[in-house]
Amino acid sequence: MLLALIKKELLALMRDVHGLAALFLMPAVFIIIMSLALKDVYDPPVKMLPYAIENRDSGKLADTLIAEWEKNHGKAEGSEDWSGSVKSGKLSYALVIEKGFSGALMDDKMDSQTRLRLVTDPGLESGIFAANKAELVMIASEMRARALLIASHMATGVPRGRSATTPAVGEEPSVSAQGIVEAERLAAGARPSAVQQNVPAWLVFGMFFVVASLSNLFLQERQCGALARLASLGVPVSMMIWSKALPYLAINGLQAALMLAVGVWLMPVLGGDALSLAGINWGALLFILLAVSTAAIGLALALASLVRTQAQAATMGPVVNILMAAIGGVMVPKFVMPEAMQRVAEFSPMNWGLEGMLAVLLRGSDMGDVLLPSAKLMGFAMLMMAIAVLLFRRRVS
Repeated sequence: MLLALIKKELLALMRDVHGLAALFLMPAVFIIIMSLALKDVYDPPVKMLPYAIENRDSGKLADTLIAEWEKNHGKAEGSEDWSGSVKSGKLSYALVIEKGFSGALMDDKMDSQTRLRLVTDPGLESGIFAANKAELVMIASEMRARALLIASHMATGVPRGRSATTPAVGEEPSVSAQGIVEAERLAAGARPSAVQQNVPAWLVFGMFFVVASLSNLFLQERQCGALARLASLGVPVSMMIWSKALPYLAINGLQAALMLAVGVWLMPVLGGDALSLAGINWGALLFILLAVSTAAIGLALALASLVRTQAQAATMGPVVNILMAAIGGVMVPKFVMPEAMQRVAEFSPMNWGLEGMLAVLLRGSDMGDVLLPSAKLMGFAMLMMAIAVLLFRRRVS
């Protein structure tokens, strides 16, 4: 009896090609994607973050600073409209060397006026933000120390290879450039946190996961003959599809409200950072949420019309969702991916929705900034709906 039961299970499994693909191909593909996406986490990143430099100072020390920075961070990109590029995330940061920077470094009594500014993308990782600021202070301090030492040698006539007389206590100028370096993030609301990455990421993932529920219900209705009876009564296919899509739009709306509430109110209670919604454009947020929901439901309807068995319904949708999440920056933030994987991420509908939501929640973007990701999602939804209509007609006929 045991052998007969094992044989029966093996025969059923071999007949379910999609189930076998999920069991073997999905873990392999998932391992490949995650290994590539996390490559720079385990190895020091070799790629340089895109940045711009605006030099408003005409002194030689400003040119020296630029040369030192480019030695470790690569060549700077064009400085035209760097503020808009940094705020939108196209550039990670910008260095602004204010007028009087060279003179301030050579002055014995350096004032505390800001002469060097580091302006970063609001979504830049906090560790990189702090490291860049510290490196700027260190480079500027070393330049100031060298400038003061050269000036001291020139004043005392001591050769540069020997030590000059040390000034008396209280007269020695400070070599720290901490006071003239300022770092800031371009952001509409509070400083970004991990919550502002994770809440929109998993909200997008949750919206797309309606495919599992919709597929199972669709399959049950087809197996019990309910869809065939509706078709025999003359109910149009488009009406059947809308009758399934509209309820899930409401479900996705509830998902969005719940996830945002968790970020705003529950996370601080649990000891995490709070999601800040201050200053955001609510119209842009609702628009991108509607686009994400429409794309998710379109994909769910297409997959629901495609599956033939309960096993396919239980595996195909979740597998597609997990792969899109892994590629699209949901499971692994896009900013830690190598450049090749970041280009691949741009083909994931989840990434379109995530980038649109991050633009609103992190960068204070308005409706114009979410039109492109919303248009991509709507186009994807229309394609999936067209496929769903074609498959739906075959299934109920």
